[in-house]
Amino acid sequence: MKTKILLAILTTILFFDTTKIMGQQEKSENTPDKLVIVWTSDDPYLAERMVLMYAHAAKTAGWFKEVTVVIWGPSAKMVAENLKIQEKLKAMQKDRVEIQACIACATAYEVVDELKNLNFEVKGMGKPLSDYLKSGAKVITF
Repeated sequence: MKTKILLAILTTILFFDTTKIMGQQEKSENTPDKLVIVWTSDDPYLAERMVLMYAHAAKTAGWFKEVTVVIWGPSAKMVAENLKIQEKLKAMQKDRVEIQACIACATAYEVVDELKNLNFEVKGMGKPLSDYLKSGAKVITF
């Protein structure tokens, strides 16, 4: 139920053209072209049908020039244990989606080595997230 509600909300947000309401017809030259998805959910269905699907499409379809997925909290453990999710993340990396993971979370779930072995950048994420927010990057969470 919670997943369905989240998907409905996001679908509405994604397809509702807020630029016309705000009086902007096109993306200006100064608009950041970076999407950062902070992924905290350990729900594999949400991961497959929302987080990873949207992040991958945002990059491959050119909706954003740069796309970063940040594995944070319970998603770290799920990624370390779920081969299907790992395959999707590897495919995304091949298409230049950047995959990062929070070292504190990975340590808490005892999955640092697993995430590093997947070639994900595992590091402290507090400062990088703050920098993304300050830079004007589009940051969404799931």
